[in-house]
Amino acid sequence: MKRKARTGVLLLVLLLVVAGAALYLWQMMQPVQQQAGTVAFTVEQGMRTSQIADLLEQKELIRNSTVFKAYLKLTEQGSNFQAGKYEVQPGITYEQLIAKLSSGDVVPEEMIQFTIPEGFTVLQIADRLQQEGIADKEEFLKLANDPAQFDMPLLAHIPEDKQLRYKLEGYLFPETYELPKGSSVKEIMAAMLEQTQKELDSIPNLEQELEERHETLHELLSVASLVEREVVVDQERPIVAGVIYNRLEKGQKLEIDATVQYMLNKQKERLLFKDLEVDSPYNTYTNEGLPAGPIASPSLSSIQAALEPAKTDYFFYVTKKDGSQEHLFAKTYQEHLNNIQQSQSVTQ
Repeated sequence: MKRKARTGVLLLVLLLVVAGAALYLWQMMQPVQQQAGTVAFTVEQGMRTSQIADLLEQKELIRNSTVFKAYLKLTEQGSNFQAGKYEVQPGITYEQLIAKLSSGDVVPEEMIQFTIPEGFTVLQIADRLQQEGIADKEEFLKLANDPAQFDMPLLAHIPEDKQLRYKLEGYLFPETYELPKGSSVKEIMAAMLEQTQKELDSIPNLEQELEERHETLHELLSVASLVEREVVVDQERPIVAGVIYNRLEKGQKLEIDATVQYMLNKQKERLLFKDLEVDSPYNTYTNEGLPAGPIASPSLSSIQAALEPAKTDYFFYVTKKDGSQEHLFAKTYQEHLNNIQQSQSVTQ
């Protein structure tokens, strides 16, 4: 009888221990006390599930990290928790917390948005970003001459030429960008370069076409930038590109006003003869061939026009003065003079 009594007592103690443990586990699995407001925490990239559990206990969002880890293992959850910044209101259940971490229900980042118009120069881009409080102008201009800071295939085509005003001129794609607030100048510029790479990659057989034409990407972007600064009407882009290539093939100076405007830093309504005589590798009035490099950020349509120029016998063009922003094209210099006279007569 005594042995049976002892056995009964042991069983009772065991049951009490098991019940106590079960009660403890149940209590540890209960949500923490609800509070007003939320608690913020960040799951870093590469954090293990056990580290996340410890973080949740530190933030007092769960009662016991060991119990939480055991629960995750028992239910085969936690392997797909996502990195990011979270905000959680104390008092939610395990399952609610697990669902939030698994779905990546993170706090939306505060974003900045800015637009770089087609045909903007590096200097114009830097000015706009500074005016909008997004980037420091001097830091931007400095980085625009340091392509080694970026690891992108298209930058390998930039020649080692000390005459280049800004090495990344023409390589920063004109687009509307949305980036996290507080992005560094390097991150902003990297986004522009990545967009340029993406746009170039969208052109079928670009490298093969350039090779067949014996033209470098730098030269193509230079032509495209000239087209961008000279043309407003889309259908004229391939025609103006054709004029540029015709003059290059003939060894005739391009004499493009936009290259002179580029040297002057600011747009002048009317160029003077002394402006056309400025000694610069970008002056196509005094130098044969293309300028030292691109003079602006060309659009994809200008790049495609430079890649597929219209085949014409035109060597000259002049802007109409009727407000249409179109051009009159000519094959000979005499025709060009007639077009100039015709264009001027519209305003009289």
